[in-house]
Amino acid sequence: MIHKEGHKIVSYLIGFCIVAGGFSFRYFDNAWIYIWVFLLLLLGFAMYFFRVPRRSQPENNNSEVIAPADGKVVAIETVKEDEYLKRDCKLISIFMSPLNVHINWNPVSGIVRHAQYHPGKYLVAWHPKSSTENERMSVVIETQRDEILVRQIAGAMARRIINYNKKGMEVQKGEELGFIRFGSRVDIYLPLNYEVQVSMGDKVKGKESVIALTP
Repeated sequence: MIHKEGHKIVSYLIGFCIVAGGFSFRYFDNAWIYIWVFLLLLLGFAMYFFRVPRRSQPENNNSEVIAPADGKVVAIETVKEDEYLKRDCKLISIFMSPLNVHINWNPVSGIVRHAQYHPGKYLVAWHPKSSTENERMSVVIETQRDEILVRQIAGAMARRIINYNKKGMEVQKGEELGFIRFGSRVDIYLPLNYEVQVSMGDKVKGKESVIALTP
């Protein structure tokens, strides 16, 4: 299944492959087969990138915070969040390579209190300054206990951040939060009394992996 954010791109690629493949077959003699192989690989990568994985719906457990994205945990630290929360938080950063699923999910249920897009640079996503200097989208979800900030960050290859959460919306854990195209990072800022359940270098699955527990 292809994600809705990839429908247009995949459709254009199919059309391009048909036209380019037909042109190469007519004008490039024996070389057409190599061109066709390249076009099919390009189309296959696009379909793979925009795939929608089968994931189990998380249990209705308010004490669990689930991973908002697929990828590798590249940072676990205590930092001050200056955009909205204005306090020290536990930061968990998840880096998504171009081969990871790039759908993002709500890590908790609650009310969206803040949704702000920030234009910026395109530093590599694992760069420490990417969290504050890259193009990014910040969303704050107020749960029954606390406020949690999720930040989608564009990387060196990413050029489009899509976010479905709007201020005032009620969202459910495991629903789609948005999508980032091509290599990126998602940061989540948690209260200091939350118990982190992952370690540096762990690979997590969005919507399934539990990354923290409430006290």
